[in-house]
Amino acid sequence: MSSNLEMKKQVVEEIKEKFQKAQSAVVADYRGLTVEEVTELRSKMREAGIEYKVYKNTLTRLAVKGTDFEALTGDLTGPNAVAFSYADPVVPAKILNDFAKDHKNLELKSAVVEGQYYGVDTIKEIAEIPSRDVLLAKFLGSIKSPLSNLAYLLQGIADQKASTEA
Repeated sequence: MSSNLEMKKQVVEEIKEKFQKAQSAVVADYRGLTVEEVTELRSKMREAGIEYKVYKNTLTRLAVKGTDFEALTGDLTGPNAVAFSYADPVVPAKILNDFAKDHKNLELKSAVVEGQYYGVDTIKEIAEIPSRDVLLAKFLGSIKSPLSNLAYLLQGIADQKASTEA
């Protein structure tokens, strides 16, 4: 019996470490997904560097106690999976939201992103935000465009002066 308790303590510590390292965690109900669908989802998560795990709710509740992720406790009922992101906090919400569009059995429940709790509707909104890289590219493009136009204008003036002087 004590070995079983020790195993549970180790699992709680493992979950706690994941939450402490994570920038975000998204809870989803996977009930009704086929083995093939779960395998496809896990593959997408792995490609994006996201850890997708299924743990017992009681052990997860113990692990989040006293952390920024404690707000998830109320949503830890039924069969749940948790997607942990250690780099880009929005990626798990994006992948799960996109997957849920094609697989109606997957339901997003809640998330904690950078210490802030979000319900299902807000998660879906967050999932629609472009990635950090896309936003940076758009920002740089918006800065570059006026500068390029100025350079073309100055070059046009220089070319015009050169042609009138010749």
